[in-house]
Amino acid sequence: MAEAAPDTRTKPTRPEDERLSIGASFAYGLQHVLTMYGGIIAVPLIMGGAAGLAPGEIGLLIASCLFIGGLATILQSFGLPFFGSQLPLVQGVSFAGVATMLAILDGGGGLGDVFGAVLVASLIGLLIAPFFAQIIRFFPPVVTGVVITTIGLTLMPVAANWAMGGNAEAEGYGSMANIGLAGLTLAIVLILSKVNSATLSRLSILLAIVIGTIVAAVLGMADFSGVGDGAVVAFPTPFAFGWPTFDVAAIVSMFIVIIVTMTETTADILAVGEVVKTKVNSRRIADGLRADMLSSAVAPVFNSFPQTAFAQNVGLVAITGVKSRFVVSAGGVILVVLGLFPLVGRVVAAIPTPVLGGAGVVLFGTVAAAGIRTLAKVRYENNMNLIIVAVSLAFGLIPVVQPTFYDAFPDWFTIIFHSGISSAALMAVLLNIVFNHIRAGNTDNSSVFVAGTSVRLLKQVDLQSLREGDSVVGGKVVDADGEEVPVVPDDRYEVVRRKVASGEITSRDEVRAVCEE
Repeated sequence: MAEAAPDTRTKPTRPEDERLSIGASFAYGLQHVLTMYGGIIAVPLIMGGAAGLAPGEIGLLIASCLFIGGLATILQSFGLPFFGSQLPLVQGVSFAGVATMLAILDGGGGLGDVFGAVLVASLIGLLIAPFFAQIIRFFPPVVTGVVITTIGLTLMPVAANWAMGGNAEAEGYGSMANIGLAGLTLAIVLILSKVNSATLSRLSILLAIVIGTIVAAVLGMADFSGVGDGAVVAFPTPFAFGWPTFDVAAIVSMFIVIIVTMTETTADILAVGEVVKTKVNSRRIADGLRADMLSSAVAPVFNSFPQTAFAQNVGLVAITGVKSRFVVSAGGVILVVLGLFPLVGRVVAAIPTPVLGGAGVVLFGTVAAAGIRTLAKVRYENNMNLIIVAVSLAFGLIPVVQPTFYDAFPDWFTIIFHSGISSAALMAVLLNIVFNHIRAGNTDNSSVFVAGTSVRLLKQVDLQSLREGDSVVGGKVVDADGEEVPVVPDDRYEVVRRKVASGEITSRDEVRAVCEE
């Protein structure tokens, strides 16, 4: 009998490069679209209403945002030279700019001023992206863990609002029927995750949304009557609302928003890198930010707004375990199709908000859990990492638990710190620099937040101060348990101390590796 031909397929060197079948890719891609669909259409709905647009014009805004979001997602996940992080990140319209864009409209400007401000501010962001990416060295686990945890926690109010009905002015908002539907969807996710089938478990979010929608339709809680209204096919017309206009004040305000979105995108890139278990360096962040800014600069041409990575989809990657970036690219193709075929988009838009809320509880909670897992890797002994985590998380939650906290502050400050994600990220980076990079004023055990360390370091001049039980065996210093104590040369001591304090070094082997560099 002839021998079987050898398998010449090679496994991807990076988890995110795994390729699934076309059917599986689009099935999982659809999950991503359903997860973020409510968020991506919310901004054009808000902006269209504030600008006094007719329903048909608002529909054009929605189609444009779906179209650009799809192209941006493909660019970010599939990638081109210098553009795209090549990670499973879904792009869409950023909520961070809503307050600023509404302020531009309230100040007498029109959509032309909004589009002009987005265009110029995004181009500036594109220029500074490589420099912004250099902050990667200021994002050790103590920082990334805080940011990832905050992303999950700050998204929970979104899930709760969806579960209650999504619109506080609507009849039945917060009713037992809405919350019960959300609870049913959550229960279906948990049940499908428990069954002895990897396929069903991975598709649990999508199947739960489909089943939840069917149940809602049977109970009369889903309305598909408007699906047939409007055009079946429509291509986003460039500058459909007129040419952009350029107001300096609007551009400056929007640039602050761009800085916030770049901070959030950096956090999301780091978060999904942690979930996927792949290497993320400053070059990859720069490529991701360039894709973000290029998409944001092109968006106003096609009647859309600033683009950013969607944090909720990071949770979907974590909960499904599907790490392939090509799955997200497939989701981007679906978004482009939805933008070209508003009829399909209207069908998806008819999914009851409570159903999305039930799925959101799992998704957003998973993001927070991923952050907690990262924080568990941080060393808190003989350093100030505990107070870094405590203060940064507090700043991230302030705008969540008290949304009006910063209302009396200047507008530029409010824009930055009203986002729990950006405020937590900024505080974590700042405090990490103060306590782990600026060594002046730091002493061992200088605070109630500091405990004794389990990683011992000895300078060469400290060998005369050995502890009881220490001994020298074969020219090496060992402690009472027989473990070798690293001897760090004087010229490397502060470098090693800083890395231990920040959590970059967590074992004696890593100490030795740094000393040998």
